[in-house]
Amino acid sequence: MKKLFYASFAYMILGVSSGLFYREFTKANDFTDATFTQLAVVHTHLLILGFLVLLVVLVLEKVFTISRSAKLFGWFFWLYNAGLILTAAMMIWHGMLTVLGEESTSMIAGIAGLGHILITAGMIVFFIALGKAVFRPAAQAQPVQA
Repeated sequence: MKKLFYASFAYMILGVSSGLFYREFTKANDFTDATFTQLAVVHTHLLILGFLVLLVVLVLEKVFTISRSAKLFGWFFWLYNAGLILTAAMMIWHGMLTVLGEESTSMIAGIAGLGHILITAGMIVFFIALGKAVFRPAAQAQPVQA
């Protein structure tokens, strides 16, 4: 549970910081809002997909002890986080190129697509682990008392 807490906190910091970066980077480069840049939505992606989603997962972990399926839960955690970081990094890269007036490459879109695939795979693994936890027989569902 500590991993979820710290990861969620890290995404909150990254989300707020990316909003600040967007504002300052566009201002420093005299970028007008007439043209859309992906920098404008990086902070919402990090805050929702990182901060809030992982807080919800933390609550579900507390209620259902999803991590009892340690292998599945580990796969979810690392796939999801790798996908989100990769996606956000490509959005930042693409957005910076837009602000600087440079052309973006299809490689950026391809890597961002890979990030989305990792997020999707992580969510599928999460739901498998959640299903195992939710439908676990009542005798096994009780938390272990030390």
